[in-house]
Amino acid sequence: MSRIVIENLYNRTLDSGNRSGKVIELIHENGIDWMHACGKKGRCTSCKMIVVSGMENLDAPNERELFYKKQGRLKEDERLCCQTEIPEGDLRIRVAEINKFPHLDYSE
Repeated sequence: MSRIVIENLYNRTLDSGNRSGKVIELIHENGIDWMHACGKKGRCTSCKMIVVSGMENLDAPNERELFYKKQGRLKEDERLCCQTEIPEGDLRIRVAEINKFPHLDYSE
């Protein structure tokens, strides 16, 4: 079981249980609105998460993420929620400033 903490959503904590799948699926299943303009297909970077800690618990970046890193559209501490598997260990993330929704209240 892993725990994902979204720091700038008031440290909202998500427990994965024994669930597998993508990080964005766990976020949505917990009722959190998270941007994904391309329908979770890895064709944009609107679902990117900033990884504060726990990068070592994530699977390796896939082809789509490496493509965006090469273009400079994903930084070293960023991953796509729609392409990243739910980790085996804990993860602390933040919503990128550019991907924040205007109708949600974010913390610092």
